[in-house]
Amino acid sequence: MKFSTEELIEGIRSGNKRLIAKAITLVESKKAEHRTQAEELLKEIMPFTGNSIRIGITGVPGAGKSTFIENFGRLAIANGKKVAVLAIDPSSSINKGSILGDKTRMEELAKEENAFIRPSPSSGFLGGVANTTFETMMICEAAGYDYILIETVGVGQSEVLVADITDVFLFLKIIGGGDELQGIKRGIMEMVDLIFINKVDQDNLQKAKNTRLELKRALDFIPPKEKGWKIPVLLGSAFYNKGLDEVYSTIDEFIDLKNKTGSFNEIRTRQAEKRFEYWVQEYILAMMKRSDSVETAYIQHKKNASEMVSNPSTEAKLFVEKFLTKD
Repeated sequence: MKFSTEELIEGIRSGNKRLIAKAITLVESKKAEHRTQAEELLKEIMPFTGNSIRIGITGVPGAGKSTFIENFGRLAIANGKKVAVLAIDPSSSINKGSILGDKTRMEELAKEENAFIRPSPSSGFLGGVANTTFETMMICEAAGYDYILIETVGVGQSEVLVADITDVFLFLKIIGGGDELQGIKRGIMEMVDLIFINKVDQDNLQKAKNTRLELKRALDFIPPKEKGWKIPVLLGSAFYNKGLDEVYSTIDEFIDLKNKTGSFNEIRTRQAEKRFEYWVQEYILAMMKRSDSVETAYIQHKKNASEMVSNPSTEAKLFVEKFLTKD
């Protein structure tokens, strides 16, 4: 059944999870008619957005992201908050399919009335998120969710775009695997706001403390991302709900600091500008490819690039200049 824009907006504003999910599916669709309605929907809900705390959560596979999100989400709900989880699953590079199993891994959180869990495929989009994660976030904000938790695909150093759409970037670390500092490269460390060493118990407590000390020393050599904020390295176990209260209060402290310094709104402005630039590129390419002559040229230049007739960047430049450079 197709829903009108008005029905979807009413469903979003009333917290109807089924219609929230339908609205997100609409925004994720690549069909032209769906894109038109999606743009109309996003325009209408904009006055109701911007009131949530957006938290990006990353870490290597096995770091316990799903368990952390489930129990952190339940803690936030116990504190009177509504929580939306956007779980990005890696898509197959072969058939573009995705397992989308995060909802089944968060059974207890899924049962909560004030929780909404939406798994989405990355569809080959790099940076640890899906290409419409930002817009999906807008829908959840309009639905009144206070915390939006974005679980990335967890592929390590490519999680750069998460920091471009969130207020807090949290890195989950686990003990083991040789050199502990290999788990967080400089690129990630320059973007994180909080590090949580997960799966800590009595057997590895001392090793976890040593790792925390190593990380703090490494962080001393990195310029602060937020003035006045020294990145905390916390210890705990999401499975046993240890340390989550400290994470919750630390996030509140960080958001308070950003509000006091004025950086909260400044950063969100820059994030919106980056989304604008991304969509400008997407729409220009889409519009150019509607022309038969442009499509033919695009295919030829792409073929030249794929066969290494010349450098791919050169072919891209030639293609763009052919149609966008003024005489």
